Amino acid sequence: MGATHAACMAELGFEVLGLDVDQQKIDMLERGELPIHEPGLEEMLQRNLKSGRLRFTTSYEEAAKFGDVHFICVGTPQKKGEYAADVSYLDAVVESLAPHLDRECLVVGKSTVPVGTAERLADKLVRLAPAGMQVELAWNPEFLREGFAVKDTLQPDRIVLGVASERAEKVLRDVYTPLGDIPIVVTDFPTAELVKTAANAFLATKISFINAMAEVCEAAHADVKLLSLALSYDDRIGGRYLNPGLGFGGGCLPKDIRAFMARAGELGADQALTFLREVDAINMRRRARMVDLARGLVGESFANRTVAVLGAAFKPNSDDIRDSPALDVAVTIGQEGGMVTIYDPVALDNARRAHPGLGYATSALDAAQDADVVLLLTEWDEFVQLDPEALGSVVSTRNIVDGRNALDAETWRSAGWHYRALGRP
Repeated sequence: MGATHAACMAELGFEVLGLDVDQQKIDMLERGELPIHEPGLEEMLQRNLKSGRLRFTTSYEEAAKFGDVHFICVGTPQKKGEYAADVSYLDAVVESLAPHLDRECLVVGKSTVPVGTAERLADKLVRLAPAGMQVELAWNPEFLREGFAVKDTLQPDRIVLGVASERAEKVLRDVYTPLGDIPIVVTDFPTAELVKTAANAFLATKISFINAMAEVCEAAHADVKLLSLALSYDDRIGGRYLNPGLGFGGGCLPKDIRAFMARAGELGADQALTFLREVDAINMRRRARMVDLARGLVGESFANRTVAVLGAAFKPNSDDIRDSPALDVAVTIGQEGGMVTIYDPVALDNARRAHPGLGYATSALDAAQDADVVLLLTEWDEFVQLDPEALGSVVSTRNIVDGRNALDAETWRSAGWHYRALGRP
C-alpha cells in the first residue's frame, strides 16, 4: 500500500517523500525496483523518480520537515496465537514521527485497524508532537485490491474521510481533488475504521456463502457453478465475489475478519459477529476438501504419487503468498507423502523461500511432468488457457482438480481428463 500510494500521489502532481525503516527496501525503491509484484506500479515509480517528484528516505526527521500531510501505510498483522490485530507498527510510526512535528500538519492513517485505534493515536500525537494541537489525525482507509492497486488508487469507487475538524476535511479534499468526481463520505473516526473492516467481513461472507453452497451441491450432486450463475442475475445479490472455489487468503481478509471478531468481543458485542467464525471455518474447509478430491484421484494415498500444483500466490496478478490456499494445499499434500512440484508465474521465489522442501518448476508443463494429478489452485490466465492435449502429453495420468472452477469441464473431459472441481458433479 505504501509504495503504491506514494507513486500515485506523485503521479497526481504532488511532491512526495516515502519513508521506510528498511534500508534495503529504500535502496530498491530509489533504483526504481519494487519489493512486490504489482502490475503497472514499477513503471509509475520509475517515471516519478525521474521527474523528481518522488524520492525516499529512512529519516523521520527529514520526513517531518518535508511533509504537510503524512500518510501512515503500515501493516496490522494478526498477533501470534490470537485473533487480535497487532497495531504496534502504527504506534512505532507515531512515536518516531511525532517528536519531530514542530509545525501544523495532518497525519493520516490508511491502515486497517480495530475500531478505537484512531482516537488513541490522535491523543498520542498531540502529547508527543512539539506543535501540540496543531498536529491533527485523520483516518482515510484504503480499499485496494492486490493486482489492481494502481487502478484502485487513481480510480477509487469511494473515498472515506474520518476527520475531527473542518480543516482536516479540507486538506484531504484538496489532496484528492485531482482524482475528479469521486464519491466522498465524511465520517467520525470510529465509522471510518469500521468501513474497511465491515467491507472485508461482507466480502469474506459472500465468498464463504457460495462455498458453503458448494458443500451442499456436492452432497446433492448439483452444480455450484450453475447455481452461482443463477444467483448472479438477481440484482440484490450480484455475481461479484460469488465464484465458488478454494476460498480466500492473503494478508487482508483472513486476519481482518479475525481482528474484527476480537475487537467486537472487547467491546461486548461479540454475539454480533459470531457468524464470522463460520465464515472462517467454511473457508478453511475448502482447503481440506481440495486435498480430499486430489487424494481420491490417486488411489486414496499420496505416498509415491507425483502432484503438480499450478499456483502459489493467493490470487492471480500478485506474488503475495501470505495465507495462500494454494500453498496450504501443497504443503499438506507434501506432508502426506506426495511428491509436489509447484509452478507460479511470479510467486515462485517467495514460495521457495517459505517452503524450500517442496519442488519447483519453471513452467506449467515442467511442473506436470509425469504427474499423477494436476491441481489448478491459482487462476492465472496462462493456466486457464492451457491446452489440455499439450498438458496431457506430459502427465502420467490425466487427472485434474480445478480448485478455482476456472476451466471448461467439458473441454477437459473431451480430451480424456478425469476432471473434478469443488462443488460440481
